[in-house]
Amino acid sequence: MKILHITPEIAPWSKAGGLGDATSALAKNLAALGHEVRVATPLYGSVPGREQMGTVLDSLKVDVGGDPAKAACRVRSVDLAPTAQVWFIEHDDYYGAREIYPAREDTAERAAFFGRAALDACLQLGWIPDVIHCHDWTTGLIPVLLNTTLKSSPLGRCATVLSIHNLQHQGLLSRRILPFLRLPEWLFKPEELECLGGVNFLKGGIRHANRIITVSATYAQEILTPAFGFGLQDVVLRRQAHLDGILNGVDLDEWDAQKDKHLAKNFSAQDLAGKRACKLDLQKQFKLTDDSQAPLVGVISRLWDQKGLDLAVQALPKFLRAGRLQFVLLGSGDSWLEQEFRRLADNFPGRVGIRIGYDQALSHRIEAGCDFFLMPSRFEPCGLNQMYSMAYGTLPIVRATGGLADTVQHWNSTTHQGTGIVFQHADVGAVEWAIEQALALYARPADFVSAQKQAMREEFSWRKSAQAHVASYEKALEQR
Repeated sequence: MKILHITPEIAPWSKAGGLGDATSALAKNLAALGHEVRVATPLYGSVPGREQMGTVLDSLKVDVGGDPAKAACRVRSVDLAPTAQVWFIEHDDYYGAREIYPAREDTAERAAFFGRAALDACLQLGWIPDVIHCHDWTTGLIPVLLNTTLKSSPLGRCATVLSIHNLQHQGLLSRRILPFLRLPEWLFKPEELECLGGVNFLKGGIRHANRIITVSATYAQEILTPAFGFGLQDVVLRRQAHLDGILNGVDLDEWDAQKDKHLAKNFSAQDLAGKRACKLDLQKQFKLTDDSQAPLVGVISRLWDQKGLDLAVQALPKFLRAGRLQFVLLGSGDSWLEQEFRRLADNFPGRVGIRIGYDQALSHRIEAGCDFFLMPSRFEPCGLNQMYSMAYGTLPIVRATGGLADTVQHWNSTTHQGTGIVFQHADVGAVEWAIEQALALYARPADFVSAQKQAMREEFSWRKSAQAHVASYEKALEQR
């Protein structure tokens, strides 16, 4: 197949969360299966090395409304794999700043432009994909375009697939996006794109894509309910027959404890000795007390309501005061929560280390050096860190939601089977219970090592995920 991905993020060039990792790994694995893949994404100001990139189109006139002076862009390229290429949409007005999701007055136009540019690039180059795979809310109006304005163009036969990476982020923006994309005004009604007086990008994609994919099977069921549907559950429910839950995977080129260049020492399930060296290295980096026997709990996360870390910051002091664990965190987000974790570090020097921001190398060292990884999410469409953790013998402590429920098996002390600690409720008491369970497991070294080895044997292959995506594409082509 010829497959075009349209995404606001692709690692390693642009990444605000797991979406960048997922689109990059999926594209590479689809190419490895023999498909011809292109990935269209904005060229943000933070992306290095643009002068070394290839040029697909030096000047592309994009068929959008608004200021004609803003309608042109350049399309640059980088090879991702032998049959996979990234097309970077270069437009300094829209994407010249470093931020991926800045707060701007022209958010709607900025979100829509790169997707429409990708379609026009296909038309100008004569490269017509079989499947157009749209990722998250910024691309939600692409299937709408292909069902209306572009239906009679060569792209009108393309099957469309929409991946919902997080239903909470929907893109509820100004209705002026309709004339900007030259979409018909009849779409502005509640049974189509209208929502609370604006245009809902994600709603449009859910209604118009041939297939809809969520990033785990459990999340595909959760978004049909009011608790997880964020007001779109009825829209999703009407498309339930065309909904697939496909788990993301682990990019083993990036996350392999035996070859990871970021680690103090490499290790494997057969030889865990290097993991102790990674722990000591991590304690040193965060200025923690040098104590290989202390259970070390880690977090790498955006700090906002979804992730449940407000619960963690309330649960942890009880254990820290008793000297029962050490804790490290790498992340950023809500300023009040950043401040709460800084206060935790001030109150427990030598036991708590906090790094506000993001550091790719440090994220690898946290995954390798910790004994446990805490993810108390209120909801989690897929989650990648719990899978990275298991690959590195770091046992996840997770709430049973979305992809966390699909990937982590609660340790059973009777059967001696399990890959982590799983709890049910999004409250402080449940987080405390889960940490108690983790510490009890850690206190039984034979069981703890058994759980580590079981976790490291789990296979979360992107090849398997790519094959499932191909099956969904084939259904979309049949429907189209």
